[in-house]
Amino acid sequence: MPLNILQLGGEPFGTQLSESDMRVYALKCISKQRTLSATENDNPFTVTPVSVTDDENQNSTDRIHPPLTFDIADVDDNGDTFTNNSITALLSSKFRDIQKRIKQYGLDSPRFRKRLVSKWESLNYDICENELHLKEQEKYKSKRKIAIKWVSRWIIMFLVGVGTALLAGAIHYIVEEIGHHKFDMLRNFLDRCAKEGCLYQPVLIWMAINLVVTITGACLVTYVQPVAAGSGIPFIKSYLNGVKIPGLLSLRAFVAKTIGVVLSILGGLACGKEGPMAHSGGIIAAGLGKGRIRFPGDKQLSFYDMFRDDHEIRDFVAGGAASGVSAAFGAPVGGTLFSVEEAASFWNQELTWRVFFSAMIACFGTNFLISAFSGHPTELSAPGLVRFNVFPDLSFDLIEIPVFLVMAVIGGLIGAAFVVLNYKLTVFRQKFLRKKWIKVLEAGIVASCTALAAFILMYSVNDCTDKHPTDHHSITSQMFCDDGKHNSMSNLFLTTPEGCLKALLHDPYGTFQVVTLLVFVVVFFFLGVWTYGLSVSSGVFIPSLVIGAAWGRMIGIGVVSLFPEESQFQSDVGKYALIGAACQLGGILRTTISLTVIIVECTGDISFGLPIMIVLMISKWVGDFITTGLYDMNVEVCGIPLLPWEPPPLCDEVKTSEVMSQPLTTFQPVENVGKIIDVLKHETCCGFPIVKYPPEHALDHPGKLKGLILRSQLTVLLKKKIFCQQGLLQPSNIHLKDFRDLFPDNIKINDIHVTEEERGYVMDLTSYMNPTPYTIEASFSLTKLFKLFRGLGLRHIIVVNSKHEPVGMVTRKDLAKFRAEAKRGLVHIEHLKIEDI
Repeated sequence: MPLNILQLGGEPFGTQLSESDMRVYALKCISKQRTLSATENDNPFTVTPVSVTDDENQNSTDRIHPPLTFDIADVDDNGDTFTNNSITALLSSKFRDIQKRIKQYGLDSPRFRKRLVSKWESLNYDICENELHLKEQEKYKSKRKIAIKWVSRWIIMFLVGVGTALLAGAIHYIVEEIGHHKFDMLRNFLDRCAKEGCLYQPVLIWMAINLVVTITGACLVTYVQPVAAGSGIPFIKSYLNGVKIPGLLSLRAFVAKTIGVVLSILGGLACGKEGPMAHSGGIIAAGLGKGRIRFPGDKQLSFYDMFRDDHEIRDFVAGGAASGVSAAFGAPVGGTLFSVEEAASFWNQELTWRVFFSAMIACFGTNFLISAFSGHPTELSAPGLVRFNVFPDLSFDLIEIPVFLVMAVIGGLIGAAFVVLNYKLTVFRQKFLRKKWIKVLEAGIVASCTALAAFILMYSVNDCTDKHPTDHHSITSQMFCDDGKHNSMSNLFLTTPEGCLKALLHDPYGTFQVVTLLVFVVVFFFLGVWTYGLSVSSGVFIPSLVIGAAWGRMIGIGVVSLFPEESQFQSDVGKYALIGAACQLGGILRTTISLTVIIVECTGDISFGLPIMIVLMISKWVGDFITTGLYDMNVEVCGIPLLPWEPPPLCDEVKTSEVMSQPLTTFQPVENVGKIIDVLKHETCCGFPIVKYPPEHALDHPGKLKGLILRSQLTVLLKKKIFCQQGLLQPSNIHLKDFRDLFPDNIKINDIHVTEEERGYVMDLTSYMNPTPYTIEASFSLTKLFKLFRGLGLRHIIVVNSKHEPVGMVTRKDLAKFRAEAKRGLVHIEHLKIEDI
């Protein structure tokens, strides 16, 4: 049985290996595997290189030599006489075929996890210091202009916090009011029909309400802005990492996201509104930063344009995401850390203060609005949409730490199962549920099945209790219970997802039996897996917390059963539910610092931070041992070229010359218009070096590097017809504002009309190119290149030789091709393919 010990993309990473070099390189790979057992090391082995063909559709700029796989295979010269039997060989071949199909459909499917999609472009964080930029900077050289721009950033951050708080308050009010009437009506039907024998009526009404409301929300997302589906956090994370996501921060996305999440919750889906709040906050921040509102029909309302570039908008979106998390959980510190840990690719001290300021404003504003909604505007007792509320006695004993560790392992295993099952479902959806009407239909089916499952559990589980819900967070139904009692399962389903979480955390001991919680965990787990990934606006924070709180409460009940004489353990059931919720959230999302702070801020007790931090770390490690986190899985399935925090290991000796894209397509400082149009139509590159050829050399000479110009700049120049006949003066009626007005959209080259006569004109690019692009030499190591690329947020970096002549270019995709994964204790370095989708 071959044992794959190391996979390296390229030979190595794109170089051609001779036979002797291959042997040396194979021995180096083998020498790193000293941890093999003595039995394995004693067996004879052979090193077999496995060839892989290039993708025919792969772009020339992204082509790198195929990966080389080294396998250690046991040598068996005697053969296997048993498998040579015809029947056995037939069965063996069928089994291998089934294994191959399962592997292609599973986690190792190259189509969905081992690829990058070419449509994702990078953001332009690097400032283009051309003549237009220098002319505009002349306006801001005075102290007054600098102060105005500095103050404007703080004002926008303040407005981001206020806008996010207003949105959170509006969503909370609508969901609570309409949800209360919905569940109150269902309670009346259930109680009446339980006595009159017409229980088919409430279940049909329940399913019909969920179906209609959810289909409305699914249509809004599917047909208005598909990028608004899900929580939006994977896309926000990718955007802050430097990837351009079309439509992510548009007005249509805001409408679909905010209205859609309200309809998803009212439609009874197993989801929450906390994840979408981060996306919505980012949209608010981007809109305020751009200073304009775009309407259908190419109409827009513009106020100012001083911040219309990717660098400034990225800072505002980071503050918006933090404000959304802060408004959702009442955790300004946790929201700020969430932007740092989970989202932003690079950071600075001034941005930290602005982001924290915006998050604090959002937290305070949400607190005021929800408190006013509750009738106590001055108490400020509800700082977020989700609050775990104050536990009466939240303390722990050191003897409980082993129990918490066991719970962390359980949370990591269940979280990994959640991710694996959801990935299988995501692959199925991408293969077979691609039409829009099918996506809408699936959302309606899930909503109807959720209502049906809730009714079946309330009908079949005979768990009656006289314990009243804490803080009246849910509506209870008597069903078949005696007078003075109610069905405990109604505490979990006749309420919003946030109310269900509060029931599991704070309802008194004896409210739920173990069987009730066990059945609820199993059903809600699969409902959560099925719901996440639908074409609706939904979050996964609350379902994760609910699942963990349910089985955590079960463990708490078990502790009480083991020590029945200790009455104080009955009040600790909520504590174990809280630990279970933290374990489950860490096992699914795999973040540690921000989640620890968020949960501590939600509970309002810093003394319980130690066990929360421990269980989050353990659950993350257990989950990472099996698979990646849920958000990372979504990013991988979408093929987004996300750059991790650290460069891939074992790459210190790899040089830039082995990963760069070549040959380059270049322009001269004064270039023919026809050539520019032809290049833009046939090349997918987004940046082109500007080179100047010496008079004594032919055009096939590399030429001296003079600058870099972007595709977006060229399309604007062509649209504005900034070109002229040879020998005439080129028009100069273009300003930096003309480029900003089209931000962030790119003009399609096919939409630009140029006559045959104009194709013979020339365009002087000197005033518009970036004269000082970042350059490195071919001997630069991959590790240093990765740190430079990520730390500066670069989109392109040009590789030059000793004569300052461009010989290649490195882009985000060239670095993202090499992905390092640590699974089951082994580190794998994979070479990803780039697909045109």
